Amino acid sequence: MTTDRNLRYQQNLTDRQIAIVVLLSTSWPRIQQQTDRIQSVVDAIQAGEYQEVPIE
Repeated sequence: MTTDRNLRYQQNLTDRQIAIVVLLSTSWPRIQQQTDRIQSVVDAIQAGEYQEVPIE
């Protein structure tokens, strides 16, 4: 899990074995309000997938 929106452009993600979840905010208060949604994404993501989670 990261908040680095440029990760996919900075790193070669081909053939990776880990799942990557990108939170589209660095605001801890906003992230804290979305923990249930974030947990759902983490629970559902599979190895090798890349998922961005909008934080409102």
